[in-house]
Amino acid sequence: MGNSKEKKIKKLIFRSMHRGTKEMDIILGNFANKYLHNFSDDELNEFATILEIPDDILFNWYMKKSNIPEIYKTKILKLIMNFKVAS
Repeated sequence: MGNSKEKKIKKLIFRSMHRGTKEMDIILGNFANKYLHNFSDDELNEFATILEIPDDILFNWYMKKSNIPEIYKTKILKLIMNFKVAS
């Protein structure tokens, strides 16, 4: 794996675990640790874009309290929405 890709993954994992709300830190942090090392560059970019969405919106989508707009219904977001944190 290229050094720059590894740096990008480390940054994304850090951002995933330090979001601002404990719930999204746990969900996205665990997701990132499990999946990011197998993502393509395009998938990493898509994940980075998802990290720009505010926690309250992502959490409401995750908990199915609000509908996800079509523009956000991407492969990576669907993976996140179906991800279950192991207890």
